[in-house]
Amino acid sequence: MTIKITGTGSYIPENIEKNEDFHQHEFLNVDGSQINSPNEVIVEKFKAITGIVERRYADDKLIASDLGFLAAEKAIEDAKIDREDIDYIIVAHNFGDVKKDAIQSDILPCLATRVKHKLRIKNPKCVAYDILFGCPGWIEGTIQAQAFIKAGMAKKCLVIGAETLSRVVDKHDRDSMIYSDGAGATIIEATDEEGGILAHNTASFTYDEAYYLFFGNSNNPELDKDTRYIKMHGRKIYEFALTNVPLAMKECLDESGVDIKDVKKVLIHQANEKMDEAIIKRFYRLYKTPVPEGIMPMSIHKLGNSSVATVPTLFDFIRNNKLENQQIEKGDVIIFASVGAGMHINAIVYKY
Repeated sequence: MTIKITGTGSYIPENIEKNEDFHQHEFLNVDGSQINSPNEVIVEKFKAITGIVERRYADDKLIASDLGFLAAEKAIEDAKIDREDIDYIIVAHNFGDVKKDAIQSDILPCLATRVKHKLRIKNPKCVAYDILFGCPGWIEGTIQAQAFIKAGMAKKCLVIGAETLSRVVDKHDRDSMIYSDGAGATIIEATDEEGGILAHNTASFTYDEAYYLFFGNSNNPELDKDTRYIKMHGRKIYEFALTNVPLAMKECLDESGVDIKDVKKVLIHQANEKMDEAIIKRFYRLYKTPVPEGIMPMSIHKLGNSSVATVPTLFDFIRNNKLENQQIEKGDVIIFASVGAGMHINAIVYKY
């Protein structure tokens, strides 16, 4: 028995927010003071670091569970399974369902319950729950699904990453330009085929790093101090990721027994182009091997950082030939890796 991803689906919102759209924003420093640079310069520097040209925002009437449901429908259809045979629905997110212009998230009932309800699944033995694990949430949900299947507790699992980060950003914070909305879904099941999940690795760094990402006040001191927005210590996250993510990936690959030269793709959480490029260089440096051309597909340029959704949507795009010059073939070895709030790091070595 092997445990494989047999179906994928994604939902990418149609609303495009381009970098030029931020030229009219009032960006402020953390202390509320004015930034001594015109917005055109701020946005250009942002693009040079992150690689982001545009990002997607969900339609006003849609919430994260809607996005997750729409992606799940595609994954179920792709896997050609009966939805009533799904044993677990695991939804990774960070902020629950946040309505447009709301100041409070809604996670009662949990998003997985809402997705199951929207899918009209009658089977009460289909267990639905959420996972809060920062950006690595979808990868961790996949690891949990594998554990359920290996333990004989499940045969088929639906794992979703869905987020509407545009609803929780501080428009006065330059970091707000990074975030976007989207959802990716996968069917994980036991099969008789070769390959599947070969190894996985997870770690939580909380001693000094727990609050590198946090909920905080707006940079605009005139706004309601009881309203919170997603905030981050970008430099600390960058340095942390460069040190720890390559090591976690190496540990996972070594455990799998796969040679570094046999890895065909590395799908890293789409957080920041410069950071991801530095991570991949350090990873290959650990093996004293040059980075192969085209090894690391990127979607951040057009889709931005949709947190838990970046890795599953990227995988879905490649499987369905939606990413230029990026393909995967049966038998190819892929590494999934992510880092995010917590601070959590995880990786999977997967044979397609």
